[in-house]
Amino acid sequence: MEQQNISRPDWAWLCRDKRALLAFGFGAGLARKAPGTWGSLVGLLFAGLLLGCGVSHTGLFLLSVVLFWAGIGLCTHAGDALGKTDHSGIVWDEIVAMMMVYALIPQGFFWWLAGFGAFRLFDVLKPAPVAWAERRFRGGLGVMADDAVAALCAVLLLQLANCFI
Repeated sequence: MEQQNISRPDWAWLCRDKRALLAFGFGAGLARKAPGTWGSLVGLLFAGLLLGCGVSHTGLFLLSVVLFWAGIGLCTHAGDALGKTDHSGIVWDEIVAMMMVYALIPQGFFWWLAGFGAFRLFDVLKPAPVAWAERRFRGGLGVMADDAVAALCAVLLLQLANCFI
C-alpha cells in the first residue's frame, strides 16, 4: 500500500479519499474537540435512522458486525495514511460501536441517553477488558476491537440495570 503521509487531515483529503471519509465519520473526526464524541453522535444518528426506517434490532446488530469487519480495513488505511494507527480523528470505531449498543439495549430516550453515556465512559476510561483489547490487537483490528469491547461493557451494564429497574 502506498503511504500517503497526510500531516493534517482536512476536508480536501477526505473528499479525495473515500475510505478516509468513512474512517473519519463523514467529517465528524475533523472536530477539534472530542472527535470520538462527535463520531458517537453519528452512530446514534445512524442507529436512530435505521431503526426508524424499520430495520430490526437484529438487523442493526448484524449490520454493525459487517461494518466492524469493514472498519478494520478503513481504520488501517486511514492510520497508514496518517502515520498513526489510532489517530483521534478515526471515528468509524465509535460509529459502529454505538450501533452495536443501540441494537442491544432496551429502547427509549432514557436508555439511549444512558447507552451513549455508558459507551463514552467505557471508551474514555478504558477499564480492564477494554484496555486488554487495545493492547492485544494491532492496526485496524485494534482500533475497532477496543470500542467493540467498550460497547459490550456498556450493553452488559445497561442490561443489568434493566433487571433492577
